[in-house]
Amino acid sequence: MPIVKLPRAVSIVTSQSPQMTQPRLYRRITPSGRMSKTGQIIVGPKLPALTCRVVDYSAGGACLDIYGLGAVPDRFEFHYGDVKKKIRVVWRRGIRIGVAF
Repeated sequence: MPIVKLPRAVSIVTSQSPQMTQPRLYRRITPSGRMSKTGQIIVGPKLPALTCRVVDYSAGGACLDIYGLGAVPDRFEFHYGDVKKKIRVVWRRGIRIGVAF
């Protein structure tokens, strides 16, 4: 695979898959300790929590699989491991949503 050199010392490996056009704002981190691959979406205080799968988790947000959950609001609380955060939906593609903390 050829490597394309861009200004600002950013290089992107070209392949058959889609490329990132901009560098990441936040470096992906591996959480310390054992973390579950599932999280809880808390829509309201009297509504049951919805279980989703965490695809990617970083300091600024996450990518979630919400298969079979129906409509998810644009803002809700998210519980993952020992952390509970208020988040907002940034993008939606099929069963996946991108959220920002």
